[in-house]
Amino acid sequence: MPRVRRSVHDREILRLALPALGALAAEPTYLLVDTAIVGHLGTRQLAALALAATVLGALVALCNFLAYGTTAQVARLHGAGEQQRAGQLAAQALWLALAIGVALALACLAFAHPIMDVVGGGGEAADDAARYLRLSAAGLPCALLALAGQGFLRGIGDLRTPLVILVAANVANVVLEVVLVYGLGLGLDGSALGTVAAQLGMGAAFAVLLLRAPASSRRPVGALLWRLGSMGGDLVIRTGSLLAAFTLAGAVLARTGEDALAAHQIAFQLFLFIALVLDAVAIAGQVIVGRMLGAGDADAAWAAARRMVVWSLVVGVAFTGLLAALARVLPRAFSSDPAVLDRAAELWPLFALLIPPGAVVFALDGILIGGGHALHRPSPCSPSSRSRWRRWPSTGASSACGPRSTCSWPLGC
Repeated sequence: MPRVRRSVHDREILRLALPALGALAAEPTYLLVDTAIVGHLGTRQLAALALAATVLGALVALCNFLAYGTTAQVARLHGAGEQQRAGQLAAQALWLALAIGVALALACLAFAHPIMDVVGGGGEAADDAARYLRLSAAGLPCALLALAGQGFLRGIGDLRTPLVILVAANVANVVLEVVLVYGLGLGLDGSALGTVAAQLGMGAAFAVLLLRAPASSRRPVGALLWRLGSMGGDLVIRTGSLLAAFTLAGAVLARTGEDALAAHQIAFQLFLFIALVLDAVAIAGQVIVGRMLGAGDADAAWAAARRMVVWSLVVGVAFTGLLAALARVLPRAFSSDPAVLDRAAELWPLFALLIPPGAVVFALDGILIGGGHALHRPSPCSPSSRSRWRRWPSTGASSACGPRSTCSWPLGC
């Protein structure tokens, strides 16, 4: 068997991807813990959690531009040595996260029942899901603050701090849920309240870090907020089109039967967990590509990007093998209902086969976002990098060809 050639980029990819992997794996652990604890309360409770988690997960995922967009722009500024501007952008991400989070929380409080009517039909499971959604709404601003904080810290190359905060929050979540759900007998309500309490601590920690970043001003600036929001619009469309498929599946299964919906919840949460783990390489792509382009080294960015795609495919294939080996074990961690387990067994092969192609897509997604924009348009900047640059998106953050270069591309480099 031939050896895989080592690359000069492997060490840095590994240095960034490993802590990113831990942080990304920690994020969906909230809902995985909820699923494991609530699943043993009963099938109706697990079905209710499936409906509420679908909505909450979709809302947070649609706001992931607060992390991805911030990472890309901060990495460019960091690579160009503009630390004050990077810190100012951190403050803008905080204000934007708070504004969106409060608006979403109020919407969930006001429209919980109509939302569940759309995604889950009627019945006791939908009523329980609406109550869970209302209780969980208080954690939404903190969840978005965590996204903004992670985006800034990734951009400056600090991936250890987000990992520490997220692991601490998840440990607190497990303890609180066990105490509230089983110790105090609060059931589904206890699951929601435990998660909200853990999110409050997590959001406060990230807010402090965002405000500590060196910056000339931390007041809201319309132009900078617009820059984050404009990239966010592209990413919301990209993320929304993916989540719409999952939401539609959940809505259809809610009308098929509680056992089918519960099995879907198990597979869906595991898929999100694996997808975010695989996205660790994409995070490395955002940081490395953004920093290299900010410093004007397009050729190195291109070489690193190719290497990251290879690593993503290898990891994706490994996950498929692991899922196949644990096909009879993993579903039992979330439910003991024979009907739910039978449904999970039916969907498992397709679930496992989706992972390798998804891994490649996740890597490309991060690489292109790190290139500066979610819309892919060519940017012919410097003649020496022209052939490479035709393959990279452009950005309005700063000159991608370096802080002292010029660019004639009308939409900016």
